[in-house]
Amino acid sequence: MMATSRGTARFLWASVSVVFVETIITGLALAPAVLFIHWQSTWPLSTWIRLTLASLAFAPVYLVCAISLMAYSALATRALGWRTPADVALPLRDFSWPVLDWGRYLMTIHVVRVFAGPAFRSTTIWNWYMRLNGARVGRDVWVNSLSLMDHNLLEFADGVVIGSDAHVSGHVVEHGILKTAPVRLGRNTLIGIGSVIGIGVESGDGVQVGALSVVPKFATLDAGGVYVGVPVVRLH
Repeated sequence: MMATSRGTARFLWASVSVVFVETIITGLALAPAVLFIHWQSTWPLSTWIRLTLASLAFAPVYLVCAISLMAYSALATRALGWRTPADVALPLRDFSWPVLDWGRYLMTIHVVRVFAGPAFRSTTIWNWYMRLNGARVGRDVWVNSLSLMDHNLLEFADGVVIGSDAHVSGHVVEHGILKTAPVRLGRNTLIGIGSVIGIGVESGDGVQVGALSVVPKFATLDAGGVYVGVPVVRLH
């Protein structure tokens, strides 16, 4: 009974803390937009001119806010130690601190990918955010998917390409147990559109995974191989 009460208290504290942190992060990211709107409202111009200028400013102001959100979110999780623990098997129901840190980390990633991801995915700015948020991302990497989680457990060598809607993460939940393991993709690996990469997967250099394929957890893909299917099999 006492252990259950402690777990509930930890869960409530974690929930309040992540809402508080996201409120601060979002407020800081929106500050440039709020200041601009306030400043623009003082211009001695007609209402229609001010509205037109505000409309034209929407895109650049949004981009500034989105980049700020990415930076503040990544820096906050780093400072607070919110990360996905590596190589663990932990019951969710215990609400242990490693599980709660994982949950808060994923929540911050989700907020960023919803509000900033559509504008910046498949760009060097998105790679910069992932690096700042704990991922190890090489040169000339293209991530055209927002379904990447557990950034601190992802390692992409030079030239990796992640296709649209591909799912790559370092965790899976099985029978109420959180299991984690790093995902390492070798140089020039290509992950096709809509594919799913399981935890603990490692690929050699030059691997190609076809669209809509599933790579099972802890699979090893040999260098230069072409893999397709559910689960994947090697074509050649």
